[in-house]
Amino acid sequence: MRIRSRHNERRGASAVEMALIAPVLITLLLGMIEAARLGMVAQLLTTAAREGCRVAVLDGMTQADVQQHVDDVLAGSGISVGTVTPTCSSSYTWTSAPAGTPITVSLSVPYSQVSWLKISTFFSNATVSSSATMSSEKP
Repeated sequence: MRIRSRHNERRGASAVEMALIAPVLITLLLGMIEAARLGMVAQLLTTAAREGCRVAVLDGMTQADVQQHVDDVLAGSGISVGTVTPTCSSSYTWTSAPAGTPITVSLSVPYSQVSWLKISTFFSNATVSSSATMSSEKP
């Protein structure tokens, strides 16, 4: 006569438990990766906007100079923001704004273009935006 142990009765329980929990764990892991990428993109856009604005407020700088600085900051990150054009809230253009006039550089990118995981579930309709405003240093 063979004696059955409790261990033999629960032999498949671990596999069933893992099958139930694995989708939840994988979803959480993918969500954390996407949230981290969202934060990274937001920080890179903030840095790029700040660097572009630092150039835009200087006397004699052109739109190409601003674009180049923004592109340099974003180089290697997989982020492309297209054409960057500084703006001025007053009646002046950003290139002719006198000293003390606020000049703003704004950047945005659809999150679907910069997502590491090309899964449309996480942040699918999000747009990551950032801007920087500094006072003109032109005479």
